[in-house]
Amino acid sequence: MPIPRSIRKLLLGSAVVLLVCIAAFIRFHRPTPVLGVAYAGAKQVILWDSSAEIREPIGTLKYGDRLEVLDHYQERTKVRTAGGQTGWVSENELLTVDLWQKMRDLEATAAASPAEARGETDRISNLHIAPGRETPRVRQLGKGIPVELFQRQPVDVPLLSAKLKPASAPAPGDDADAAAPAAVKKEDWWLARAKLADGSTVTGWVLGRFVDLELPAPLPDYASSAGIRATAFFELNHVPDEQGQPKPQYLLVGTKGPEGQPCDFTQARVFTWGKVKGRYETAFVASDFCGKLPVKITHLGGANGDPGFTFTDLSDGNAAPRVYQMHQTVVRRVKQPGDVPAKSARSSKPAAKKEKHKRGK
Repeated sequence: MPIPRSIRKLLLGSAVVLLVCIAAFIRFHRPTPVLGVAYAGAKQVILWDSSAEIREPIGTLKYGDRLEVLDHYQERTKVRTAGGQTGWVSENELLTVDLWQKMRDLEATAAASPAEARGETDRISNLHIAPGRETPRVRQLGKGIPVELFQRQPVDVPLLSAKLKPASAPAPGDDADAAAPAAVKKEDWWLARAKLADGSTVTGWVLGRFVDLELPAPLPDYASSAGIRATAFFELNHVPDEQGQPKPQYLLVGTKGPEGQPCDFTQARVFTWGKVKGRYETAFVASDFCGKLPVKITHLGGANGDPGFTFTDLSDGNAAPRVYQMHQTVVRRVKQPGDVPAKSARSSKPAAKKEKHKRGK
């Protein structure tokens, strides 16, 4: 029995409506394709409801949050959080997977290394993924942020003409110091770990002269009078003062001349406490080497034993250990197997210089 025409039309119309509904459901409910992964790269990243100029904040992301990238529009990126919330963020507030992994590698390097010096930023400073102004910036630090320093790397200073146009205003951070004197050919960069206000840390490379070292008194005055730019200092041991209170004795290492030199330090001085005069005195001076960090402090016979220090000497292009031992206020170099006697070291004038042992005036 044939189906009436009216019923056929009804069935056909129902099928069309069903197909339209299915298509609409697929369009609006299918998963949004993920274009990639990124990480929140600022202390606080605002999540917006739209990429338009008029928009509303719908959430806040913290540094390091993992995000799925869904879309791009001009300088904004649509992301989805681990909790499923979607929104738009500024593109410059995101870190790529590659940059994030490099930062994790820097954090691992810092965690496995002793800090060579400590200080704080003396102005707005940028943390970079590698030493140099041209490398990607991963975080900006405010003034007065505590930092630990691990490794030093000299880097060529970029030409001013390549950085800024004459009418340009410098941006905060290391670029603001781009108008450095033309005579400066290299600058010091340090691998640093910064401690933020919320207690978290972030690791990267910072311009060395943007960090004020925390040198205990009287080391800044001693270094200044000797014309030394301090690289690091170390407590060797403690001795009682006139009242029986412990007084630290210090090793200070540094260099002379402009920054960006191939040696981490070329000067070493030991300062001991003198009970008679009630002040620190220079007990030891050495300057016949090209020192490379790190400096390792040792103690003979345990923590209360005589202190010593060891570092790598790069003089003449050779990496050789330098070992010094201290007894009371006397510091002597401990010769190592293969060391060339000073009398026969004719190929290197610095190696032939006699180390000076003196007390401060």
